[in-house]
Amino acid sequence: MGSTDYQFEGWMGLDKTAAKGNMVWQQFEPKPWEETDVDIRVTHCGICGSDMHTLRSGWGPTNYPCCVGHEVVGTAVRVGSKATGNIHVGDRVGVGAQSGSCLNHDGKCEACAQGQEQFCTRMVGTYNGTYANGGKSYGGYSLYNRSPSHFVIKIPDAISSAAAAPMLCGGITTYSPLKQHGCGPGKSVGIVGVGGLGHFAVLFAKALGADKVVAISRKANKKEDALKLGADEYIATDDDAEWAQHHARSLDLIISTVSSSKMPLVGYCQLLRPRGTLVQLGAPEDGGLELPAFALIAKGIKLAGSIIGSPDEIREMLELAAAQNLQPWIEERPMKEANQAIQDMDAGKARYRYVLVNEWN
Repeated sequence: MGSTDYQFEGWMGLDKTAAKGNMVWQQFEPKPWEETDVDIRVTHCGICGSDMHTLRSGWGPTNYPCCVGHEVVGTAVRVGSKATGNIHVGDRVGVGAQSGSCLNHDGKCEACAQGQEQFCTRMVGTYNGTYANGGKSYGGYSLYNRSPSHFVIKIPDAISSAAAAPMLCGGITTYSPLKQHGCGPGKSVGIVGVGGLGHFAVLFAKALGADKVVAISRKANKKEDALKLGADEYIATDDDAEWAQHHARSLDLIISTVSSSKMPLVGYCQLLRPRGTLVQLGAPEDGGLELPAFALIAKGIKLAGSIIGSPDEIREMLELAAAQNLQPWIEERPMKEANQAIQDMDAGKARYRYVLVNEWN
C-alpha cells in the first residue's frame, strides 16, 4: 500500500494572472482517497499549451485554485487495494491529460465500453476537474499527484522519465489521430505547426512508416529543425504566395496542431488528394473556424478532430517509442522555476517541450 507521511504541495494558479508567472506554491487537498487510487511522487511534469489556456481561463472560467500539469511521471508511493493495471509501490508511472471517466462512477458508457475513454461524457481532466466523490483534480506542477489507477500508466524501462512525460499528452494527442486515420506505408502526411505538438507529429508519422512527411509552418526558421526531426519536406507559407498551388494534391492526411481561427483552411484543403483528411488538434481561443464548404465538397475531403487518447493507446504509443528509441526534443527546467518556464513556453521559446523536474531527482 505504501506510506502516507507526505503532503500535497504545488504551484497553484489563484486567478487568470497566474499565466503571467504568478503561480503560488502552496498546499492543496487531493481527491478523497479511494482504494482504486494511486499516489505518485512526481519527478517530472511536461509543460503543455493546455496549461496556459487553463491558467488564464482561455477556454472558459477556470475553477481556481488550480494546479496544472498533465504530463506527469513519477514513482508510485501508495497503491489502493482495488487498483488496476498491475501497479506496485516503487513502479515508475505516469498520468496524461485524463484521470477519470464514468468507469470511476457507476458503469461503462458506450465510449468507455469501446476503449475510447477520452470521449466519455463524464471525462475528468487531470487538473481543473471534479471526481465523482466530489474531490478536485490537481495536476503535476507539484510534489505528489493522486489519480484513479485506470488512468495511471507504467512507463517502459527503455524510455527516460523526462522523455516519457510530454508523450503523455503532447505525444498521444498526435499519435492517436495519425494511427486512427491510417498513417503508415504508402501515405503522405502533412504536419501544420512545428511546435510542441507538431514536433511529436513528425516523429510519430515517421515512426508509423509514412512514405513522406511534410512540415508546414508560416516561417522558414524551423526548417532545419523539422528536417532533423525526420520531415522529408518543409513548406514555409509566408515565403511562397503560391504554396497551396505548388503543393496541390500531394498529401493524404494533414494533422493541424495550430490554435488560431486565422489559419488558411482552404489552402490546406488544396494540399490534400481527393478523399484526403484534415484533422484539427489545436483549440483556438480567438474564435471558431469557418467551414470551407466548397473546398471539402470539390474533393470529398474529410474534416476531423481529435483529443488525447485512451489509456490503451498511450501504452501502445509508449511501446512504439521504446521499440524505435524515439527521442522528443525536450529541455529540463527545475520545478522551482515553473513561473519563468511557463512564460518562456508562452513566448514560443521551447524547442520543443519543457519538462519540469523536481529537485529530489
